[in-house]
Amino acid sequence: MNKANIVDKVQEVLGGTKADADRAVETVIDCITGGLKSGDEVSIAGLGIFTAKARPARTGRNPRTGETIQIKATRTPKFRPAKALKDAVK
Repeated sequence: MNKANIVDKVQEVLGGTKADADRAVETVIDCITGGLKSGDEVSIAGLGIFTAKARPARTGRNPRTGETIQIKATRTPKFRPAKALKDAVK
């Protein structure tokens, strides 16, 4: 399933136009992204919790040359599924 399939399903359930359904899906994605950018935890009941995890700077190795390189500190998104989602997938 991809974003287009989700838009089709939202349009089917809510009615209206496909453009309205696309805007609704985009708004949800933008809200989750904005929350993570600002460092907030985004919790959706029945789905799970989205968080931004900080990764510290570290030393790595270039696999081609074997040269040691410095990898910058970064933040990466993390998702913890809710119990309801885990049970539904079983």
